[in-house]
Amino acid sequence: MVIGHLIAALHLAAGQSVRRWLFHLGGIGLIPLGLLDNSPIPIPGAMDVATILLSARQAQLWVYYALMATAGSLLGGFLSYRLARKGGKEALERRFPRRKMGKIYKTFERWGFAAIAIPALLPPPMPMVPFLFAAGALQYPVRKFLIALTLGRLARYTILAYLGARYGRQILSLVTEHINPFVVAIIVAVMIAVGLVLYFRNKPATKSKRKK
Repeated sequence: MVIGHLIAALHLAAGQSVRRWLFHLGGIGLIPLGLLDNSPIPIPGAMDVATILLSARQAQLWVYYALMATAGSLLGGFLSYRLARKGGKEALERRFPRRKMGKIYKTFERWGFAAIAIPALLPPPMPMVPFLFAAGALQYPVRKFLIALTLGRLARYTILAYLGARYGRQILSLVTEHINPFVVAIIVAVMIAVGLVLYFRNKPATKSKRKK
């Protein structure tokens, strides 16, 4: 019981210190976070939560935070891609289970562009790092890789930043009260789903207005 309370207190203290650090750095803090999030030892949901928190705190800067989160994620993703491209399949299979990478190779060879763009859009627990490494190991063209990663990440962080800015207080309380990664993943998934529904619901209306 005492140990449980101690662990909870440590999590709370760590969360508060990270939030202070993030608020101090602002959008610049999303760059090193993006590097870490796309490394072989990622922090699932960290970029999502950081983008939401910053946008909720300064709603007028939500576009800036979406762009900085995308830039940090792109930089981290490209470094992982380059490492895998240099090391090849052999180095990759020493880092990840061969069976798991075999499935990812098959998915990547079948879907190509979508195998990067879709995982980049989807929230955790969808893994992204293995697909980044697979793209490099399979010598996927750099230009196509960057376009696919940009489209997925930009869509994801734009949705999160916009909803964070619009519904800041409610989302801020949810994210800060529920530090559990599983709960955070659900919150992020719901936000992305809501953002996509709103986008596609408004899209036909916009087209019809233009025709008139």
